[in-house]
Amino acid sequence: MKIAIKNMVCPRCIQAVSQVFASMGITPLDVRLGEVVVGQPLTDQQHADLQRELDALGFVLLDDQQQQLVEKIKSIIIEHVHQLEDNHFVFTNVLQKALNKEYSQLSKLFSEKEGITIEQYVILQRMEKVKELLSYNELTLSEIAYRLGYSSVAYLSTQFKKTTGLTPSQFKNLGINLRKPIDKL
Repeated sequence: MKIAIKNMVCPRCIQAVSQVFASMGITPLDVRLGEVVVGQPLTDQQHADLQRELDALGFVLLDDQQQQLVEKIKSIIIEHVHQLEDNHFVFTNVLQKALNKEYSQLSKLFSEKEGITIEQYVILQRMEKVKELLSYNELTLSEIAYRLGYSSVAYLSTQFKKTTGLTPSQFKNLGINLRKPIDKL
């Protein structure tokens, strides 16, 4: 049985959710971004306890099928942008293949539920990754652009300025933390 959980966006989230299940005496078969697989259905009491424990950590159990699909879309995007080393792929293809649905259907649902397009969400996630990489000061802007799949530094810089109001250089020179948690995008 799959249990959909909103706001799982990183490996630490997976660890936190795993600990909640362990504290309840439930051994999941699999825990990944946005989803936990258990061997048997939860009792009503387990479901209520799980909801309470997850709420305390900022997670939400999802019962709505459409919202679950939106969360899967987000999880796939977050995984590809923040955890994979190479972002040279087309999100339409990745999402269609992973979810076995037409992109137009996914796009329409995502926009209705989130109020932004999938493309805008991808841009927001990429910009947060750019901020992260800039703050580490380990890669050049050219290396960051390549790693995140941008065709040029100019395109990355234009998108960064449009999204943040700052150029990457201004952001770097300010030295302040303007990053947002990825589950708040």
